[in-house]
Amino acid sequence: MAVPMVFLGHGKYARADRIFALEPIGEDRGDGRRTRVWVEGIDEPLIASRTERPILADMEQAQLDDAAIRRSRRPQTSLFE
Repeated sequence: MAVPMVFLGHGKYARADRIFALEPIGEDRGDGRRTRVWVEGIDEPLIASRTERPILADMEQAQLDDAAIRRSRRPQTSLFE
């Protein structure tokens, strides 16, 4: 099954299930720098041009979509389900 990807901006994507921390950029913000995104397996944070709220919303939607796909793939045990 394909793992949902989250768009970080400027052609960058990360697997939704591998993102473990988001940090808004304060003083160094500008030129497309909005959020530091820590991804499992990558030592340094990725710099996203999107703010943390849309990234979190995409992560949540990815989880909901994954759960719906898993539910739809369960075998039906009754004719009345």
